[in-house]
Amino acid sequence: MNSATVPLLDDDTIAFGEEDNANKQFVHPYIVFFHLIFRSSAIVVYILCGWFSDSFIASFVLVILLLSADFWTVKNISGRLLVGLRWWNYVDDDGKSHWVFESKQNRVNRNESRLFWLGLILCPMIWSGFFIICLFGLKFKWMLLVLIALTLTGANLYGYVKCKFGAKENLKSATTDFVKKQILQNATSFMFTQPAPPTTSNTGVV
Repeated sequence: MNSATVPLLDDDTIAFGEEDNANKQFVHPYIVFFHLIFRSSAIVVYILCGWFSDSFIASFVLVILLLSADFWTVKNISGRLLVGLRWWNYVDDDGKSHWVFESKQNRVNRNESRLFWLGLILCPMIWSGFFIICLFGLKFKWMLLVLIALTLTGANLYGYVKCKFGAKENLKSATTDFVKKQILQNATSFMFTQPAPPTTSNTGVV
């Protein structure tokens, strides 16, 4: 399995009239709403489902539907529009799986970016708390639901963290390797290169 961090391939030029988008309170208010509503609803339904229904199956299916809608929305829409990040996977002709992490962050609105990362990080932490409660409470059937929630929310968190910081890590690694290579070459040249013998010249007095 290979991974790559590449820039988005479409045009990166700011269109006329969009120069001040980064300073607006919200550029994509509806996207921000749907970014938060599905994952928040899944948590609320999980907490309150026992108050309104005694059916575990109905609660399980409803939470899974909300989590699936959240996963698709965050992966395919809100990440691309709110923070200029996108991750995806494809299988080549040889059957090898490739993970691609794309980044284009020059149009990011600060308020939207804060809400995006807040929702992306906070929800897996909440589900982790639910997992601990289920584990110590021996609620194994609910633990399965919590594990699915952790998998879906954690996958998006990992993908977008890789998008945001993967390119910097690769650049740092490449720079370090280049410096090490140059130091090694200079040291080798200094130690093993023989100095040239002095040249003699004949001089005469006229």
